[in-house]
Amino acid sequence: KLPLTVEEIINFGESNRELFIKSSTYSIIPITVTEVGLTISWIFSSDPKSISFSVVYQESEDTPLDQCKVLIPMTRCNSHKETIRGQVKVRNPGIYTLIFDNTFSRFISKRVFYHLAVERPVIYDGSDFP
Repeated sequence: KLPLTVEEIINFGESNRELFIKSSTYSIIPITVTEVGLTISWIFSSDPKSISFSVVYQESEDTPLDQCKVLIPMTRCNSHKETIRGQVKVRNPGIYTLIFDNTFSRFISKRVFYHLAVERPVIYDGSDFP
């Protein structure tokens, strides 16, 4: 579990990070967001073989898991063959959790190489208009 804030992701830089996910386990990356309108995007690959991926929204840390909203259902990704890209738009403040799930694999641990980014919406205020 690696709790991140938007500021930490903005300071993430261009480098990839690595998660080691043992067989029959999963790793989560909760991202705490207070600003609405941001876009959280990710790129990841896995080695060896596939990994399952999901994104869940939680209003606060106190919200029971059964009341969390699944934004991207658990999907098995062939991320060992191709890089997986995706994004989610922040509609409400709260915790957006990326889940890398290896529970289906009984013997093989995986490495996930990932990169996160946050984009703020460009708000046009007309200031450059003559």
